[in-house]
Amino acid sequence: MALKKIDMKIKLKSYDYELLDRSAKEIVKAARRSGSNVSGPIPLPTKQTIYTVNRASNIDKKSREQFDIKIHKRLVLVSKSTAQTMDSLTKLDLPAGVDVEIITN
Repeated sequence: MALKKIDMKIKLKSYDYELLDRSAKEIVKAARRSGSNVSGPIPLPTKQTIYTVNRASNIDKKSREQFDIKIHKRLVLVSKSTAQTMDSLTKLDLPAGVDVEIITN
């Protein structure tokens, strides 16, 4: 089985997974409309950071509260991309809560 040559990797990061999934679907639609082959969105491991805070500043040190932040990630692989593919991806209007990183080979 021959491996496909990957032209672009698109990494998406967000705190909200629903927003992330909608953005990934838009990117896949735009890439397929321009005639590229698309693999994904591939879910990557979620990074979870936990912060522990004292409830009271003066007394009762044993009383603490925990907060967590989860960063969800997706990867979209695009092969056989053209200049039209890159133009359509840069013109997409994605929500402000999604970080997009495009890596070209």
